[in-house]
Amino acid sequence: MKVAILSGSVYGTAEEVARHAEQLLKNAGLDAQYLPRASLEQLLAFDPEALLTVTATTGMGELPDNLLPLYSELRDRLPNWRGRPGAILALGDSSYDQFCGGGELMRELYLELGLREVVEMERVDASETVSPERDAEPWLARFAEALKA
Repeated sequence: MKVAILSGSVYGTAEEVARHAEQLLKNAGLDAQYLPRASLEQLLAFDPEALLTVTATTGMGELPDNLLPLYSELRDRLPNWRGRPGAILALGDSSYDQFCGGGELMRELYLELGLREVVEMERVDASETVSPERDAEPWLARFAEALKA
């Protein structure tokens, strides 16, 4: 199964987690590809059978700047991905009011695109972890199993 991995990052943490996710999904036998700063055309050319978005949250619960162009293109063009599996790995800090708000925005977009959430969105709290990529491993394993089921 071809899995596109997208990321929205401010300080690079979400990118690190996305790279780690790519390796874990490949190790699980999936054709995973991390597509940093992908345009909609690049994403459509890859023709993913499943999507994973790893995103941080900025400001008042917004998406990071590097993910906004793709997010806007997806909302404008709404490719028909009805029924395809997807999942969101949201990074945030629970000391802020809009904890993982960027992940929530992507989750809403997935619903608009008809993507099927195969595992519930994971929220990784920066105030409770020093290694978000390691903390995400059990959830990523569940995601891989859900895709192979």
